[in-house]
Amino acid sequence: MVDLYVYYKVRTLDAARLAPLVRALQAQLAAQQGVTGQLKRRPEEKDGLQTWMEIYPAVADGFADVVARAFDDAAFASLTAGPRRVEIFTDLPPCA
Repeated sequence: MVDLYVYYKVRTLDAARLAPLVRALQAQLAAQQGVTGQLKRRPEEKDGLQTWMEIYPAVADGFADVVARAFDDAAFASLTAGPRRVEIFTDLPPCA
């Protein structure tokens, strides 16, 4: 299992429109995949942009592709500014 972090920029003018769409997408992923996502943002804005992050803890390898396809199918790209970036983290093994 891995933890998936997806972050991207959102124009402040589009934030109110995009937030419910992303939450609906996360609800759809929860129903279909059994994965509960979180939606967060940095508290500050810069140059009319916000940084958002979707977090999906304890997912199977390959879940990043599922999220990417769902985002593409939902056609949200026009409401984001620039690419979505994906980071995958794993737990450190316990000390011996």
